[in-house]
Parts: sequence; C-alpha cells; structure tokens
Amino acid sequence: MLTTDTETHTETETFAPARKSFEEMVCWLDGTESVRLTHAELEDQVERRGREVQRLMLQDHLDLRALREQRVGAVDSEGAVHANVEPGHRRHLSTVVGTVSVERLAYRHPGASNLHPGDAALNLPAELHSHGLRRLAAIESTRGSFDDASAAIERSTGVSVAKRQVESLTAAAATDVEDFYAARAPEPGTSDDVVVISVDGKGIVMRPDALREATAKAAGAATPKLGTRLSKGEKRYRKRMAEVGAVYDLAPVARTPADVLASKHSDDTSPPAPKATGKWVTASVARDAADVVARVFDEAERRDPEHKRCWVALVDGNNHQIDRINAEAENRKLKVTTVVDLIHVMEYIWGAAWCFFAEGDRAAEDWVRDKTLAVLEGNARDVAAGIRRRATTARLTKPTRKKADACASYLINKSPYLDYPTALAAGWPIATGIIEGTCRYLVADRMDITGARWSVDGAEAVLKLRAVRSNGDFDDYWTFHLDHERQRVHESCYADGIIPLAA
Repeated sequence: MLTTDTETHTETETFAPARKSFEEMVCWLDGTESVRLTHAELEDQVERRGREVQRLMLQDHLDLRALREQRVGAVDSEGAVHANVEPGHRRHLSTVVGTVSVERLAYRHPGASNLHPGDAALNLPAELHSHGLRRLAAIESTRGSFDDASAAIERSTGVSVAKRQVESLTAAAATDVEDFYAARAPEPGTSDDVVVISVDGKGIVMRPDALREATAKAAGAATPKLGTRLSKGEKRYRKRMAEVGAVYDLAPVARTPADVLASKHSDDTSPPAPKATGKWVTASVARDAADVVARVFDEAERRDPEHKRCWVALVDGNNHQIDRINAEAENRKLKVTTVVDLIHVMEYIWGAAWCFFAEGDRAAEDWVRDKTLAVLEGNARDVAAGIRRRATTARLTKPTRKKADACASYLINKSPYLDYPTALAAGWPIATGIIEGTCRYLVADRMDITGARWSVDGAEAVLKLRAVRSNGDFDDYWTFHLDHERQRVHESCYADGIIPLAA
C-alpha cells in the first residue's frame, strides 16, 4: 500500500514495511500452502509478492530521504528567493515496481511556482510515470503497436499503462535524439575507407490531418471506388513520405563486371562484394528530403571532418534526391560521386526484355545479362540506342514498346551516374541494399502494421527511437536523455541552473 500523507517514520522504522513484507513472503514459502503448488504457480506468487517487496523497499528509501532532507537556500531562475519552506509536500510516482509517494520540502515565494530541490536530487520526471517506465515504453513501442507495448509493460512490471500514455511516454523519450547525434563523435574510419551515404523514401499511412498539403488536397478530391476499402492506387493519397538516410564505412574491394554477375552456383573465385561497417541510419516523416540529406552529411562529416576520404552517394535514381545530394555537397565544398543502384537499372532492363520475349523465355535471361554487362562496362547509352533500335525494327506498337522506351530513357538520363567501370575499379559499392533494407526494417516493419494510422509526432518519435536502437546507441542515448531531462525539468528552474544540494 502507498504511504499516506499522515504516516511518518523515524529512521530506525523506515524499512520496517519492506522487512515485514519480505518476512511474510519467506514464511509463506516455508509454509504448508506453498508446498501444494506447482512450479508455475510458485513463479506467479513469487513474482507478485516480490514486486510488492521491491515497491516497499523503494518507498521506504524515499521516506528515508524525506526524513534526512536538509533546508537549503533556493533562488529561482528569475532571481526570486524562495524563503518560505514547507515540509510534507507529496507527489506520486508510477514506477516499474508500482506506484510510490515522494515527500519533500517545498520552497515557496509569492506569485512563483514552488521549488523542490528534493525532486532535482532524484531527477524526477515532470509527469507521473518514471523514467524506467518511459524507457520500457520507448523500447516496446518500437517493437510493435502501442497496444502491444502497453500489454508488454504490464506483463513485465505488473503496472498498467494505457495506450495513450504509452504514446505520450514514447514521444517524450525521443525528445533528445537529434541533439544526441549532433554531439556524438563516432570513431573515424581509416583513410583508405570509403564514406558511403545513401537516401531513399518510404510512405507511411497517416491520419487525414497529418498529410502534407498536396496529398491532403488530392485525397479530398479523390472519389473512392468502393465504400468499405481503398482500391488500387487510392492508398497513395493516405500516405506521407518518410525520408530515410544511411551512412557507413567501407573498405574498397576492386571487382570487374564479370565478378558482379558471377553465378552463385559457379566455381568462380571472384572477390566478394565490399562489406559495410559502422552503419548509421536515420529517418524522419516530419522533415523533408533536404533536411534528412543534411543530417546524413553531418554524420558523414563527423567521420571525416577534414574531407580526406573518398565519398560515394548511392541512390535509386530519384532526381530530387540526387539534386539534394549535389546541392549539399556543393554547399560544403565536398566532392561526392553519385552512383545509381545497379538493381534498379536491371529492373528497367528486365521491363524492356518482356517487350521482346515471351514470359518465361530463358533467352530473356541471357539478353538481360548481356545488356547489364554492357552497362557495367560503361556502355549505357549504346544499350539504350540498341533497345530502341530493336523495338523499331520489330515494329512494336507504342503501348507494346512502352517499357523498352522507358528503359532507354532511364539509361540515357542516368548515364552521368552509371560510371560503373570507375566504381568497380575503385572498389566502391554499386547497389543500394543497405538503404533498401533500412526502409524495410526501420519503417515498413513497424509503421505498416495492419490498421495503423499515424500522427506526425507519433510516427516521428517511433522512427527516431527505432533508428537509435538500430544504430546500437540506445543505452548511450538514454544516459544523454536523462541528463537533458534534468536540465529541462530542474536546472532551468534555478538561478544560473544551479540546484542547491538537498540531501
């Protein structure tokens, strides 16, 4: 039970409730009732009774701190001296072991909010729920739905936290992610390693009021074909694009076009594709592509602040992304070589192949391989011309040759970014598997849960925390976050941010 406002203890009595609860638990385990239970029933009882022992231990410790709290001089951030000190002020705190009551001195001044140095000493949150529950909410809400997170918290702690509270705690937990990475200094790679950056986008189904203006307008003008579900093509008017970025280091591995297309089942001894190390990812549904690209460049510059290493940008051919990368590189006076993903190129070549071959014709596979090899050898424009020539010679109709023309146009338009001979000789990557995978596990695996409709703030918080966990930085981030919580909630209330010791 909670300690009430009327209950007081001496220091020698402080831990009596916890000791009594512990002894009752030991006596029960030593008694006749527990002997008749299965191990599963024993586990349930020990877990439940153990939580109450832990809650009482925490409560008793807080009561002891209240008894020992000494009066100090307290001056608020406006310079007002809070000279009127009142004991017995209490607040509740919901923790991972249950709800406890915190008693501390209140320092008062007419017309000003009370100061509680005891709260600062404990770094108590502004809201009811403890940082331990906030941490659990941050972890569980990035694994599954907010409903699932609420259930997981109750399973592991016995504490009930409603879905909306989990959302709120998750948003609060993500507050300092950008500042954390801005202050972080990653280990620099070796001078021979390539700095690779990559960006992409992934749509998230949003609530109507969270759509960007153009999408919301299109959604309002669209007339659904069916009354109970969206038809093909209609879902795009319910989505907002999450911009995704990745940075990683890579030790170059020189290869040839033949190495790239070597069969997995052959006895070929081609060198393996270069492997990424030190991967860092980010995503945002609130910020636009320019902001995310700038954040990606910030991370890359932390790895190579003097711009001594080779920088490569991998993209899927999106013109806006290419423009933003080029603009950011120019602003920072950086040389960045942009390479378009080979897999996207091959998809266009396969599209062209079905203009000339019947579905399932194995000759199409050989044709695609030959054209891809030619592109890898630096002959993209020649391949484009050949595809158009074949379509004309075969007298294909405009609809029939549509994908062949699209492939040719793509190869010509992207030819400045298809210098695969240079990329392979230098040992650079030429496929965007890293960013494609990032879009899947960082965004789709969580944000596309059936029935999910996101607010901007909710989606942004989850994306940030998923990125932190994916980067392996969660523990370091949490320490940083709690330090900043102390500054925001407590230090900001005092003159010069100095909290008087209240111990």
